[in-house]
Amino acid sequence: MSGLVVVGVDGSASSLAAVETAAREARWRGAGLRVVHAFLWPAMHVPLGPSPLGPPEGGIRNMVEDLVAEAVARARKTAPEVEVSHTVVTGEPLTVLEAQSRAAELVVVGSRGMGGFVGLLVGSTAVHLASHGGCPVLVVRETGDASGPVVVGVDGSPKGEAAVDFAFAEAAQRGTGLLALHAWTTWNAPLPAPPDPNQPYASPRGELQATEERLLAEALAGHRERYPDVQVEQRLIHGPTREALIEASRTAQLLVVGARGRGGFTGLLLGSVSQAALHHAECPVAVVRGSAS
Repeated sequence: MSGLVVVGVDGSASSLAAVETAAREARWRGAGLRVVHAFLWPAMHVPLGPSPLGPPEGGIRNMVEDLVAEAVARARKTAPEVEVSHTVVTGEPLTVLEAQSRAAELVVVGSRGMGGFVGLLVGSTAVHLASHGGCPVLVVRETGDASGPVVVGVDGSPKGEAAVDFAFAEAAQRGTGLLALHAWTTWNAPLPAPPDPNQPYASPRGELQATEERLLAEALAGHRERYPDVQVEQRLIHGPTREALIEASRTAQLLVVGARGRGGFTGLLLGSVSQAALHHAECPVAVVRGSAS
């Protein structure tokens, strides 16, 4: 752990909400908070100072300084005990925040920024970071239910283990319960071999469900030992994963998903489940990439 939470700001309401979330995350982790603004205009050779005909406090550079100062003030008000720093980095947000993520334990961004298009539910910066960031990325979509649990999607894959560990840590830091949800269908469940090799390779639904129950229990076992104070609810659902997680997000304070799961295609950096969560969840979403991603 680097002891650093990074939050991207651009002056939008979404990014200010992200600042408050990031400040709380830093407080829970005992980490510092760095407020980062990607300053694109210098690269476009746009005049940065005030206009000769305008007020001296005008101009793009002063505007940026003001929005960063507002974000820093919001962070300090939310978590006065957290050490808050700030930086303005010349470059476009995708590149700047991806670089910042390499030295952080968590990056927090709003779901949409100042450049968002009408009808676009999640901005390109959030999706890009979830795919390429060097640490977990928390995207602040909705406020979530402050009294609800942390929800984590469990698929039993090695890459999904990092998401489970992150979810346990978040539940412990927040002092709340954890809902570990595993959804399965006959299409995504691994079929156990029949007892008789001469029988067709098929299994009754009851056997498949028992297999999925073991998968869920095994995925949580070691983490339960590391976080004995976290109350865990295991929920096995026969149905599509995306719909199950989005439904669970309605009463959650945080939804945690892996970047790719058991059904991921080689070369696909962000799976369909994590993309659906980013676009449709009704609480903040953390996307956690496994170390081998």
